Amino acid sequence: MSDEGHSKFDSCGESPHVRSRNEQIDFEMYKKMVQWYIDQHQYTTALFWADKLASISGESTEDIYTVAHCLYLNKQYQRAAHFIESRDLHKKHLNFKILAVNSRLAGKEYKAAIEISEAPLLDAAPTTIESAVEDSISQHRLEASLQLLQGKAYEAIDNRALATECYKKALALDIHCYEAFEALVKHQMLSREEEESILNLLTMAMGASSEDSEFVRLLYSTKVKKYDKPDPTELPSGLAHLSENLDIATAVAERCFYNCNYKRCFEITSTVLGKDPYHADCFPVHIACLMELGKSNDLFLLAHKLVDMYPESAVSWFAVGCYYYVIGKADSARRYLSKATVLDQVFGPAWLMYGHSFAVESEHDQAMAAYFKALQLIKGCHLPFLYIGLEYGLTNNTKLAERFFSQALAIAPNDPFVLHEMGVVAFQNQEYTTAKRHFEHALSLLKFTDKAVLPEKWEPLLNNLGHTFRKLRKYNKALEYHHQALVLCPKNASTLSAIGFVHSLMRHWSDAVDYFHKALGVQRDDAFSTTMLSQAIEQQVNDLPPCKGVPDAPPQYLPCDSPQSPTLDMDFTSNTTCPSQEYDDIAGID
Repeated sequence: MSDEGHSKFDSCGESPHVRSRNEQIDFEMYKKMVQWYIDQHQYTTALFWADKLASISGESTEDIYTVAHCLYLNKQYQRAAHFIESRDLHKKHLNFKILAVNSRLAGKEYKAAIEISEAPLLDAAPTTIESAVEDSISQHRLEASLQLLQGKAYEAIDNRALATECYKKALALDIHCYEAFEALVKHQMLSREEEESILNLLTMAMGASSEDSEFVRLLYSTKVKKYDKPDPTELPSGLAHLSENLDIATAVAERCFYNCNYKRCFEITSTVLGKDPYHADCFPVHIACLMELGKSNDLFLLAHKLVDMYPESAVSWFAVGCYYYVIGKADSARRYLSKATVLDQVFGPAWLMYGHSFAVESEHDQAMAAYFKALQLIKGCHLPFLYIGLEYGLTNNTKLAERFFSQALAIAPNDPFVLHEMGVVAFQNQEYTTAKRHFEHALSLLKFTDKAVLPEKWEPLLNNLGHTFRKLRKYNKALEYHHQALVLCPKNASTLSAIGFVHSLMRHWSDAVDYFHKALGVQRDDAFSTTMLSQAIEQQVNDLPPCKGVPDAPPQYLPCDSPQSPTLDMDFTSNTTCPSQEYDDIAGID
């Protein structure tokens, strides 16, 4: 029995019967079949046959990788990582290392993913897997993939500084690693200067020709410099069809939004979503545009659609929160925006809106806490600096407000919101010439961007220009800007009282009285208009003569026996007017 038993196995321990069956199996056919099932997304079937092939082949490196890959595709992340690590393959082969890190990341084991990614590879003889990546370009791409995964792991544990460095290294190794570039730009980790330096690095990337680098730079440049004017995208003549690409159109829409051209932005995003209703990158800017244009009904429909389709997406609940904010329900908005920040802790727009929900109710401390969190996440964006400065200004801390506004201006020098706030600070510091420069710069940017009538939200800018010119004693210019503001908001009591005040300074008492009356008609408890109306009426009474042509002194009558005829220095002609008529003439009443 023992001799017979030994005769069944050769020196390798394989039964002759099993070996004969292996020789009859077409391994190449089965490998192609496994790949076909993977391509058809039948991952369970692919895993079944890949596992059997690996056992029959004695766990060859290629077959083990296929099994681990199928485990990952079946979302068995811990099992996939253990399958690799138990055989120490992640220490020998870069492919296995990348797959192990991916599995740990997908299983939310971030520290384990970092440990694996940072561990050096052991020296090992080339294998079949490595033979496929012998050329340096493929090797660089694998190393770039590892840096990308390491950056994702660091970002997941909120170490954004190291994450940024990893993403930069990934781009330096492989300029086509768009995920690394998107992570830097989408979350706005970089300042404008750093974005420019990244684009410049593309020309020095490893293994890239000058033509390839220029093409990649052209495409990537549409994602950066969001605060520049949205000039037409320049494409080579052979790539003119890319002007209709939805990604590029979305990038242009985002530039339009940052430059306050909301109507143009809405047109572009509506076109993009009309062609692709599920374009994920277009949703945030489209939602923001609906808010700016006050389209609450459209925002309501979009929010419901997103929640139904993507209930686990932060953008969906962000849209719901924005809707409630637009209709004035800050408490409900805060609840849904909080959910968005939990689903995606690095989603900067949700943190900004979360701060707005507190700011609208004058809860400055909570608002600033949310804005500072946004500042940590999107340090390359000027908006957190702007809103923090606004909160400091509302709490009468003008020095800190000016500091944050200056930082916002350094990032976005052509943002009219920032320029307006810089002008307000200068006005409060009695630097009226500086305030005038900032206000006029902001207005010029708005008129350049949108040649139509200014939106109602810019009424404070026009009024502030009027106040500034009044301080500079240029009363006619002040009236001009106040009247422009009145066109945007006809029932604004502060604008009417400001016009009345300028007329008072010009000693146009009738006009002043008229506008103060109008201001009180809109807001009866306006203390300033009430006080100024009393003073204007008093000055008008003092300045107006009782009747045109009537002398100040009473006429003198001579005795009857005087040789001279009595004369009166009075002009009783048809041109004589009563005081009420004189007031009408001054006030310009027909």
